[in-house]
Amino acid sequence: MATLVANDPLVGELMNTEGKAEIVEGRIVEFMSTGKAPNRAAGRIYISLDSHAQNSDEGEAASDNAGFLCDLPHRGSFSPDAAYYIGPENPDSEMDFFPQPPVFAVEVRSKNDYGPKAERAIRAKIADYFAAGTLVVWDVDLQNEEVIAKYSAQNPLVPQVFRRGEIADAEPAVAGWTMPVDALFARAATG
Repeated sequence: MATLVANDPLVGELMNTEGKAEIVEGRIVEFMSTGKAPNRAAGRIYISLDSHAQNSDEGEAASDNAGFLCDLPHRGSFSPDAAYYIGPENPDSEMDFFPQPPVFAVEVRSKNDYGPKAERAIRAKIADYFAAGTLVVWDVDLQNEEVIAKYSAQNPLVPQVFRRGEIADAEPAVAGWTMPVDALFARAATG
């Protein structure tokens, strides 16, 4: 697959797809909506990353459903649940997708992200992130004692694990940023 650009017909089709989708194997692949807890966790990660970006003046946080173009033989884009981007601006428009993959990507497991088939798909997507140039990927599993599996391009097969009560990081992709694992579970106060 050649490098996709904003004016590519497949990218245009992706931009007009309702809901979350990615370009895989030369076609648009749509994803199911997520549940309350996974969405809340992804949102909390985004908010923390966005605060870090504003305070550090480096990088840009992206929330769920942002599109990142890539140049892999079988994949043309990613749409992580949260991400951090350090790279060139899109030369065509701020309204288009990010022109390359994020340095840090977060995939929060939803209700249907369990079982052997789902595990293979998650491992394949993490490998794709690294092949495309992403430095760190978090596999967030709110139902597991090992809540965050942090994979890095330096050691893509053996994750660093973060549990409740610990502070997670995304080094070396997002220098100086950390987040308490417990923040992924905290419920908002109602009033």
